[in-house]
Amino acid sequence: MAYQVLSRKWRPQLFEEIVGQDHIVRTLKNAISLERIAHAYLFAGMRGTGKTSTARILAKALNCKDGPTISPCNQCDNCQEIMRSESLDVLEIDGASNRGIDEIRELREKARFSPAKARFKIYIIDEVHMLTNPAFNALLKILEEPPPYIVFIFATTDPHKLLPTIISRCQRFDFRKIPTPKILTRLQQIVEKEKISTNKEALTLIAEEAENSMRDGEKILDQTVSYAEGEITEKDVVDILGIVEKRYIFQLTQNILEKNPLANIELINQLLEEGRDPNWLIKGWRKWFRDLVILKMGGNSYLFLS
Repeated sequence: MAYQVLSRKWRPQLFEEIVGQDHIVRTLKNAISLERIAHAYLFAGMRGTGKTSTARILAKALNCKDGPTISPCNQCDNCQEIMRSESLDVLEIDGASNRGIDEIRELREKARFSPAKARFKIYIIDEVHMLTNPAFNALLKILEEPPPYIVFIFATTDPHKLLPTIISRCQRFDFRKIPTPKILTRLQQIVEKEKISTNKEALTLIAEEAENSMRDGEKILDQTVSYAEGEITEKDVVDILGIVEKRYIFQLTQNILEKNPLANIELINQLLEEGRDPNWLIKGWRKWFRDLVILKMGGNSYLFLS
């Protein structure tokens, strides 16, 4: 069986598995329970926050043989086909490569036909902001008068690029950045299930460098597993990402305290010659000072991961 990257293997399959988007999960589950299914949804937010995963779960919830249900079975033919991206009635379209008016006109023509076997015909359009203005205008007609069996789910990282007329016809859900502690908890669950040997310090560093993106955190973990020889350590994470270790940040701060700028110049030159990323240096040093301020004000360690 071919290897499957962690971000795909551990992609959420139920609403309860979506991390950090409780406000969206609650609204969608209530809408399904109350049979208040909209004909168009807009999922907006930064990368790796669960937009596409939520769209797929919503598609399963609507087309499961037991549905519409807030808990798709993941066992029936409809659920299995959606999970394998083989469903004839749930079509995932990349807005970046299908952005022209001709592609949208073709979509509009096919949308006139009833679902082949499922309850709804669902179009998931990722990066929808990449569509051209003529394509958006061609989409407007079917959004104004959609057939009862059609559901559109638009996902975008740049909602401000969408036409206001498109946004006004959708239920908009804004996906929030995932807090670092929640990413850390999820990574701990993954390493436990995968039987990966590591420590909390290394996982904490991965969660911090994920920058509020669950997918990025899983990708870094995957990459680190391939790099490390045995147990994953904090040094493995530092080496693979090219970031600056905290002991250097501490030394830079100490040199400022001792009014020794020459020592900092020498240390920064050394780090750059070793191939350390200057952007990581600036970001890490900024976070270091932020944590010092929080500590000075009596904050707890949880705030350091915010």
